[in-house]
Formats: sequence, C-alpha cells, structure tokens
Amino acid sequence: MFQDLNALPEDSILGLMGKFRADLSRDKVDLGVGVFRDEAGNTPVLECVRRAEAQILRDQTTKSYVAPAGRAEFNALVQSLVLGDQHPVIAGNRSRTVQSPGGCGALRLGAELIKAAAAQSVVQVSDPTWGNHLPLLGGAGLKLQRYPYYDAATHQLKFDAMMEALERCNPGDVVLLHACCHNPSGADLSPPQWGAVLSLLQRRRLVPFLDLAYQGFGEGRDADAYGVRLLSGELPEALVAVSFSKNFGLYRERVGALIAIGGDPAKADAMQSHMLQIARSIYSMPPDHGAAVVAGILSDAAQRQLWEAELGQMRGRIQSMRRLLAATLRQKSGSGRFDFIQTQHGMFSLLGIPAPLVLRLREQHHVYMVPDGRMNIAGVTPQNVGYLAESILAVLNP
Repeated sequence: MFQDLNALPEDSILGLMGKFRADLSRDKVDLGVGVFRDEAGNTPVLECVRRAEAQILRDQTTKSYVAPAGRAEFNALVQSLVLGDQHPVIAGNRSRTVQSPGGCGALRLGAELIKAAAAQSVVQVSDPTWGNHLPLLGGAGLKLQRYPYYDAATHQLKFDAMMEALERCNPGDVVLLHACCHNPSGADLSPPQWGAVLSLLQRRRLVPFLDLAYQGFGEGRDADAYGVRLLSGELPEALVAVSFSKNFGLYRERVGALIAIGGDPAKADAMQSHMLQIARSIYSMPPDHGAAVVAGILSDAAQRQLWEAELGQMRGRIQSMRRLLAATLRQKSGSGRFDFIQTQHGMFSLLGIPAPLVLRLREQHHVYMVPDGRMNIAGVTPQNVGYLAESILAVLNP
C-alpha cells in the first residue's frame, strides 16, 4: 500500500529548528520558531501556571473524559475574556464555545463548520499570512483566495488594496482576519480601519473568521480584542479561533477554543451541534489539562492578577526588544530604514529581504529566520542585538 509514497519536503520551520540545534557557533541567534523567549533564551513556565497545576494535582480525582465541547467553565471564561463581560453577544445568548486542541484545532474546526454550512464559500486570506492557515483551511476542502495586506519591501499596510479586493467578494464569503499581532508582519489594523472593515462586511454580507492567537501580546488584553468585539457585536455571524499557547505559555498543552456567533440563540445552538459532531469525527474529545489550568487562573482573582502581571512582562519584553533592535540598527546604519520594527505589534516582523539573503544570514552569520524573512522579536536580547544588527547590515551591504 505505501511502497509508492515519496517523502514530502521538510517543514521549513521544523527544519530550521534542527539546523539551529546542530549549529555549534556561540554567536547563533534563533529568530525562527514562533515561541516567546525570555532574555536567557528560555520559554518559561509562568508562575501562575505552576500554581494552577499544583492545585489541579491536589484536587483531581479522575482522568475520565470531560465532554466533546470541553470544560464548561473554561468555555464560559474564554467567552468573557475574548468578548468582555458586558458584550451584547453574551447578553443576547448568541455565542457558543467549543474547546479545541490548540488554536490550530479551532481553525480546522471552524473550516469544517464553514464547509458544512456553505461548501461553495470562498475564504479570503491575507497576503502574507501565517504559513499554517492555508493547509488548515484548505485541507478541509475550502477554496481559498488571497487579499493584499502588507508590503514587506516598503513595510506598509496595503489597506486600500485590501479593501478593494474585499469589495469584489461574493455575499457569504468568509474573511480570515488576524485579530491582533499579525503573523508574520506585525502590522495591525487601527480602530478606524477596523471600523471601515466592519462597514464593508456589512455592505457585502461577508462573514469574519477572526484568529486571536496573541491576546495581550500587542497593546494589552482588551485593546488586542478590539476588532473581535467590534465585528462580533455588529454582525449577525462570526467565528473566532482562540489560542492560549502564547499568552499562557501553554504551547505543548494544546489549549484553544472556537467561538461561534449566530444571529439568535437557536442559530447559535445549531452551529454548536455541528461543531460537536465535527469535533467527534476528528479528535473525539479535547485534552483537559491545559484548559483546567486556564480555567483555574481566570476564575481565581489572585491567580488572574498574577497572570495579568506576567502577561504584561512578556509584552513589555517584546516591546522593549523592538525599540532596542530598531535603535541599534539606526545607530549602526545611520538611517531610519528599520524604524518600522518599533511601531509594530506582537512577536513578529518581516525584515523585507529576499530568501538568498536570509540564507546568507544563516550560513555566514548563524542568524536563523524563516525564508520569507520573518523575525521572532522574542529571540532578540540585549546581549545579541549588536551582533544581530551587524549581521543584517553585513548581508545588505556586502
């Protein structure tokens, strides 16, 4: 059966991880893998997570299944965190949340729900976008199209071109939007631009599918949910994929959720029934440990306060490294061509150099980033920033 299978190309990010580990240089810099790192280069376990896990181990009496929808307390807390306690969708009982195996699981669950409801719909995806968006949604059998979003060469948001492309969409099409901390560009929509997008979605009768993977990593917990709360409050339908890998540091626990918003409670119930059937057919039951951790933190006032503080520290480190890298490049280059780095949000920026120069950075200077020039700013430290800036300028000005 399998003798005619050929090996597939290596995943670019996973392959990069292996090359970085094998590199013996003491100067090597990892800007590739999309995880948060502290100044020592570690991806830490948050103290609030340690405390929540200790409480779970003390109180847990069974390892039996929870439910296809996941932990009910977790789902309710997710809705509140993402939408806000006073959101009209919650007040109107129009949202249903299903726990998923990570943000990836939420995206695939949403894709399968779209396919079940309207298989002919086209999903509009930003150009550029996170590399896994295309296989997660396209793998469900949905047709994908790209809309302009960001010019890596000029470091400018292509908002007018984006709006022109979305104006040509057919009613019922789905628009995948990064809720904050756009991956890979770091360039986010402003509140007025979110307002313009809302008007377009209403006029063209398009459905938003919002990917919220970095709430709290950009400008703050509530500010980063601005677009989600605006669109879901004014439109009859929306999907929101949520990940807790970054803002709780629970990467390997695979904690996510899909929030489905319907026009009324009955429609929301129907959406949930399909989500549960889809979940049952894909992975049956979601893992519980990470969701129990998140629920324990968000439901306890002291634990939640500690999480907010630790989240602020992670956000502050990313913001400070953005400023430091931009300032160091300005000082060493004598120009402001890299100032865009400090104006963006979240962990990522696109350096804006072609793949051959990215390869030269790796082979000659031991600086690792994915082929499109995406940098994980969390890989920058006060200790390596000077060497990093010199290496970037060396390949640009050989």
